[in-house]
Amino acid sequence: MKISDFDYTLPEMAIAQHPVEPRDASRLMVVRRDTGHIEHRRFSDLPGYLAPEDVLVVNRTRVMPARLRGVRAETGGRVELLLVREEVPGVWEALLQPGARLAAGTRLVLEDGALEAVVMDDPGAETRHVRFQAGEAVWETLRRVGHLPLPPYIRRSANRKDETRYQTVYADEAGAVAAPTAGLHFTESLLERIRNTGTGIVSTLLHVGPGTFRPMRVEQIEEHVMDAEYYRVEASAVDEIVRRRRCGGRIVAVGTTTVRTLETLAQETMQDGEEPPIRDYEGWTRCYIYPPYRFHLVDALVTNFHLPRSTLLMLVCALAGRERTLSAYEEAVRSGYRFYSYGDAMLVI
Repeated sequence: MKISDFDYTLPEMAIAQHPVEPRDASRLMVVRRDTGHIEHRRFSDLPGYLAPEDVLVVNRTRVMPARLRGVRAETGGRVELLLVREEVPGVWEALLQPGARLAAGTRLVLEDGALEAVVMDDPGAETRHVRFQAGEAVWETLRRVGHLPLPPYIRRSANRKDETRYQTVYADEAGAVAAPTAGLHFTESLLERIRNTGTGIVSTLLHVGPGTFRPMRVEQIEEHVMDAEYYRVEASAVDEIVRRRRCGGRIVAVGTTTVRTLETLAQETMQDGEEPPIRDYEGWTRCYIYPPYRFHLVDALVTNFHLPRSTLLMLVCALAGRERTLSAYEEAVRSGYRFYSYGDAMLVI
């Protein structure tokens, strides 16, 4: 299929620049896969669409304050880093600006001297490597002076409110450069309402990388290769998922990252309807889901409205159908839904 098959027109004003309050006051478009029927609700209505035997699966990753600003030590020229992941102690994969001017050996003084680093490789690749000074407590310093990396389509700098609001209420392990945004709509009280109906809630982990925002540079979608992202699923979560599934419950994934985590697990362990073995899972996934795709574990999806021509939109199309999804997006534009990270939500059932 062509990447142009996943395009749609979105007015600039539809891109949410700020979140709504409270979190679960956002709008919820419900799309039924069997009929294509659309309902317009509030996110706080979600428990009414969940059955006691279902299980809601979330991604508990936490966004790192991974954006650092500084200068080149030799020239004083301004630089900006987005740290992606620590590969070995003191060595980080990073996005650099202005990348083309930062050759190997360039010394960087960051956040008024709180950190110093050296660029390790010459320009060429999209992600580069930097080495921090021996003995520097990078993680601790990041928590103190780092900046939250809001997505590029949010046309403002992060503020103190974003430090809380651009995290899910259940985020507990730092490692992502972007939030699993479908989870931003949940409040503690809404989660408690869901538990009180009998619906299970379990967590998985996938640290969202910069590939979430990187544009696809192929014409045929089959040629695209996903960035590798770290994931982990504990045996207790697998056990709950399998038990609920045996009882006829649906696996409701919160966000595309959760879908990719669950389907990675399934692809590695399940054949001809078999259940995944009850054990811990972890590794690196390049799971890429686009139409046509046969889902092994995921039955329903809570998600936000995604960018045109993106892998996230393709995943939704694989579950709900391309024509049905794009038609729902057109309806969302007409009805004034707010798009992208701080926008409204969709439930595909």
